[in-house]
Amino acid sequence: MTAKQLQSLARQHGTPLVVVDHNVLRRNYTLFRKHLPRVQVYYAVKANADPAIVRTLYNAGASFDVASLPEFMLVYDLIRHLPVKEQQDFIWDKIIYANPTKPRETLVALDRYRPLVTYDNLNEIRKIRQFAPHAGVVLRLRVPNTGSMVELSSKFGCDPGEAVDLILEAFRLGLVVEGLSFHVGSQCTNFENFVQALNMAAAVMNEARSRGHALKLLDIGGGFPAPYNRHVKPFSLLAARINAEIDRLFPPETQILAEPGRFLVATAATSIARIIGKAVRDGKTCYFIDDSVYHTFSGIIFDHCQYPLRALKKGKTSICAVFGQTCDGLDVISQSEELPELEIDDLVYAEKIGAYSSASSTWFNGFPPAKVVHVNQ
Repeated sequence: MTAKQLQSLARQHGTPLVVVDHNVLRRNYTLFRKHLPRVQVYYAVKANADPAIVRTLYNAGASFDVASLPEFMLVYDLIRHLPVKEQQDFIWDKIIYANPTKPRETLVALDRYRPLVTYDNLNEIRKIRQFAPHAGVVLRLRVPNTGSMVELSSKFGCDPGEAVDLILEAFRLGLVVEGLSFHVGSQCTNFENFVQALNMAAAVMNEARSRGHALKLLDIGGGFPAPYNRHVKPFSLLAARINAEIDRLFPPETQILAEPGRFLVATAATSIARIIGKAVRDGKTCYFIDDSVYHTFSGIIFDHCQYPLRALKKGKTSICAVFGQTCDGLDVISQSEELPELEIDDLVYAEKIGAYSSASSTWFNGFPPAKVVHVNQ
């Protein structure tokens, strides 16, 4: 968005403000589908669960990866107008509950929808059999997460060596294992993670087939890197590697799906904040803004991400520190931001802040989350 547009929105709505551009959402979805035509997009709702975002991606043709019952119901609410039969088909084709560990209460609530759910251990499959016997199941593998910004393999996924035993046990209990899933770690810039994971999944599927169970689905998870900076390689290069491995390893009838979250929403949002304080400490100018790491900038803590700040004012820049508005020493936006000389009430903004930012915002210290405004819906 242009500086003039940001200023206009800030005057109209006040700050702190998050602006979501739905043209960018649609553009990112189209880019993903263009470069990975064989892969169905299951948007990872946890990246940003704003209903307007979910609705735009639904209208564009996306399916959804949910990780909680509220996320499931958020998506399901979009299709309440459909006939019952179409709703049931939608649940199967459009939603995967990809959190491998689920409370029994959630499984009971989900069972009536005959959902597709993941598991990665023996206790979970027994729990699914008891509380959601109508579910289809997908086994999650533990795969390399080397070089990813957020590592997931220490918490999720079974060892590939035990995968077939877990598949056989699910069938023995009367469930149907539809396929496999994996996740290479969030913001994965090491493309070899995808290559290794695809080869591991193919080996497990081949062994399962030799034991009498042909799996029909492969969920290649998320991790597709958002272009936060110039060091992130183009998505087209990653897609070419993935396409080559999919075509080599999996027959055409295998359904391939993925769970992009960050890739679809990160670049679709811009935050705008106002300078509310200014001081000089140890010779460095320090600015305080009316947002914080407990609010829109929560990704600094939870997502290991940095969001460079820019000013709407022009001028010679210098290194400064930027702090959030809460009364907490942890609330540091940046210790080395390059900004022009700013005054109270000047505006700063951060781009590419749509993923794991507003989604994990809190009411800490009594400050409400930033207002969210949608444009180009």
